[in-house]
Amino acid sequence: MAIFQHTIHLPAYTRGFHLITTLIEREFMDMRQLKAGLLHVFIQHTSASLTINENADPTVRGDFERFFNRTVRENEPYYQHDYEGSDDMPAHLKAAMLGNSVTIPITNGRLNLGTWQGIYLGEHRNQGGRRTLVLTAWGE
Repeated sequence: MAIFQHTIHLPAYTRGFHLITTLIEREFMDMRQLKAGLLHVFIQHTSASLTINENADPTVRGDFERFFNRTVRENEPYYQHDYEGSDDMPAHLKAAMLGNSVTIPITNGRLNLGTWQGIYLGEHRNQGGRRTLVLTAWGE
């Protein structure tokens, strides 16, 4: 059994959903040593999220953003946590809904995602800044 862990810093992304699969694969070359295993990707932030979804049609990512902006609106009168901006509390709620990690099988040193699947970063702040991911892979 081998275990590898690496921390990477993503560049600042605009608000919305962004494919980061290729970046993870490029930055975490230790994963290539595993014949069979798992990759766990964890984001160290409470106002951004990770999820797996459509990797081919960018309109899906736009639809995700529009859906979440309609579902979790800014400037609701019942928000008490509002001193960091009108996008902050909705960002926390969106991140809680989508989650802070994904786990993907590794087969022959590569992520074993479906044909149309990719890893999304959900950037829920207008100015979220750089985000940090902890990548942990284990297997044989």
